[in-house]
Amino acid sequence: MFSGHFVLVLLFSGLLSGVFSQSFIRIWSGNRNSENLDLISSDRKILRDDNLYCESWRFTVETNDAGLWEEVPKRCVKFVQDYMTGNGYGSDSELVSEDSSSFAATVNISGDGKDAWVFDIDETLLSNLPYYKLHGFGSELFNETTFDEWVDLAKAPALPESLRLYKELLRLGFKVFLLTGRGEAQRNVTEKNLLFSGYRNWERLILRGPSDVGKLAEVYKSEKRSDVEAEGYRIHGSSGDQWSDLLGFALAKRSFKLPNPMYYIA
Repeated sequence: MFSGHFVLVLLFSGLLSGVFSQSFIRIWSGNRNSENLDLISSDRKILRDDNLYCESWRFTVETNDAGLWEEVPKRCVKFVQDYMTGNGYGSDSELVSEDSSSFAATVNISGDGKDAWVFDIDETLLSNLPYYKLHGFGSELFNETTFDEWVDLAKAPALPESLRLYKELLRLGFKVFLLTGRGEAQRNVTEKNLLFSGYRNWERLILRGPSDVGKLAEVYKSEKRSDVEAEGYRIHGSSGDQWSDLLGFALAKRSFKLPNPMYYIA
């Protein structure tokens, strides 16, 4: 025989099941009068203001769910500007650096000079934010001519969090390889900019040569990492702001993605 208490529980459970099985359930956020409705599923909608939409957009960018994209959405330009010039970008970059450093400290450096870490350069070691401030924070299509003119100035500042990590890795005994999508013709200005920004004692600076022109970044960088491994180096860590810096083959044991909602390189 069921107790009265048990019968009440069954009745209450049945009522809840009936209520939550109906299709009119909605999740709302922000101003209910806004017209920014995005469909979540056939029976759920969420009301997004621009800030919430752009937070979600940046999430899809950083997780690579967005895939190939060319411009920051118009409604997110101010959001990206505030993120890049405010505390958000620095805070995210610092956590990536801290996670990288924590992993590096666990690596047993062999002492044979073959323990390596690979860094991308643009938006990883050097910041091109002064350039992008003048070009819409990624809302304009990329202009190779004006960007190369900026690179030739050799005045891109270091990302402070990356510079600290870089110095820590050298202290621990890692050999640092710099692997960039810049062309061989920019070697001198790139070296000048790195030195100007505080970077020293890298093992090798690898740039695109004539045979690399036209290759997707992921293919080019995978091939160059493979060349490094073929020389007997063990790539423990890899740092980059693009997924194409980190994916492919000849992968590091751990890869660390820095934030970059301004542009995408395949």
